[in-house]
Amino acid sequence: MAESVKQKTDLLPTGHAPISQLAMTGIVKRFPGVLAADGIDFDVRAGEIHALLGENGAGKSTLMKMLYGLYHPDAGQIRVNGEETTIRNPQDAIQHGIGMIHQHFMLVPSLTVAENIALGMKSSRGARLDLDVVSRRVLELSEIYNLKVDPDLPIWQLAVGEQQRVEILRALYKGAALLILDEPTAVLTPQEVDGLFRILNQLADDGHGLVFISHKLHEVLEISHRVTVLRDGRRVNSIPTSEATRPKLAEMMVGRPVLLEYDKNPPDPRDERLVLDGVSALSNRGTMGLDDVSLRLRGGEIVGIAGVSGNGQQELAQCICGLRPLTAGSVTVDGSDVSNAHPSSLNAIGLSHIPEERMLDGVIKEFSVAENYVLQDHGHPKFTRGKIFMRFHKIREFCRRAIETYEIKTPSTETLVKSLSGGNIQKLVLARELSRDPGVLIAAQPTRGVDIGATEYIHQRLLRERDNGTAILLISEDLDEIRALSDRIAVMYEGRIVGEVENVDVDIEHLGLLMTGGG
Repeated sequence: MAESVKQKTDLLPTGHAPISQLAMTGIVKRFPGVLAADGIDFDVRAGEIHALLGENGAGKSTLMKMLYGLYHPDAGQIRVNGEETTIRNPQDAIQHGIGMIHQHFMLVPSLTVAENIALGMKSSRGARLDLDVVSRRVLELSEIYNLKVDPDLPIWQLAVGEQQRVEILRALYKGAALLILDEPTAVLTPQEVDGLFRILNQLADDGHGLVFISHKLHEVLEISHRVTVLRDGRRVNSIPTSEATRPKLAEMMVGRPVLLEYDKNPPDPRDERLVLDGVSALSNRGTMGLDDVSLRLRGGEIVGIAGVSGNGQQELAQCICGLRPLTAGSVTVDGSDVSNAHPSSLNAIGLSHIPEERMLDGVIKEFSVAENYVLQDHGHPKFTRGKIFMRFHKIREFCRRAIETYEIKTPSTETLVKSLSGGNIQKLVLARELSRDPGVLIAAQPTRGVDIGATEYIHQRLLRERDNGTAILLISEDLDEIRALSDRIAVMYEGRIVGEVENVDVDIEHLGLLMTGGG
């Protein structure tokens, strides 16, 4: 574009000169018992998109929180345009031209776009906000960067992609020359991702520096200029994206080759095991969460449920698993009507559930690994004597067997679950739910927040269960996961199933349209 970054930042109340280079050298950060950052070097240049990769706990978030002033390094230096800089808090970061777009948006739903952007900023009118000035400048920035948003609309009326634009506009309005984007595509449809990437490329072309944090390797390869990989609090390497491949990046992240493509056996569908007929239910807000949902699931197949978060997926899983009452319709498992049945009754007839929120609904963090392993089956005769006395040696024996089979990394069966990593907790939940040899498995967000190595294991295990005849309903916001595992894909929008396709025929653009109510 003809206008320079300088001209564009002149629009802003706190315009900054562009950051030609930001460098972090020898960054160290310690927490009690953990060395989260061990001498990390990282830099960002004007006009580039620098991807930051690493498994959970690798140090990505810690490093960026230090750059944004949320944490303070124990050692090392931060230099902006060659000058050593101390960033004590986010206000300091903003004053130095650093902005951060968090994965979970920091917006007030009841306020308008302009009001959200004006929050926390000084006004020339004392207690009254300069909303007319803010709105005018928001429109100017929207036009320059193709961030089309109506400044007078309340946030709750905006789609997820539009809310993300508001976050970017707010950072630009405050004069951000460098933007940190934390998992920015996690809740977007394919079309919204394409739109975001156009915006990010334009920002880079106009001289902004961008840090792109993501676990989606194909997105990193598409959008970035350089990639830095962290592992166990250390920098593994920084390479030009032109020299990177998905297998190479995955191996750098994990420290070993990782299987990224699965050679699935052709589906061998058997008898119907789970049938939903006209199921409706209320959401937590008292509105219609599920609206006349019908679905059939056979043994030996994986049916994926795709959709943007908040379109009824959580209600669907809870209705099937006896955790939310139906207001209409029926749920049938292996020919038996189990509508509104108690979860223990569903377990007894062969239905297992990997819950969406493992720390809330999957485990009790103050219990041991062994106690969590028998959480639902502690009354089974193999674990009790006379229905009163626990057979602890048997519990430990079965738990040790599961730890070995599912490659759960834990010091012992008596270790408290809260001490395990997210991936190992998820493996424990998976081991428990599959220990009953279920006929039906509801897997809700089975790899959310899980390392790439654990994700590989969980995916292969689900495919093995499918080949053994289990009927699997896979609910995920990760389209890559849905496409990699599913035999059929159903799309949910506003509590309804709005389309269903065979995976061999899937078109990513069509899926994206269905996810937004089109198509």
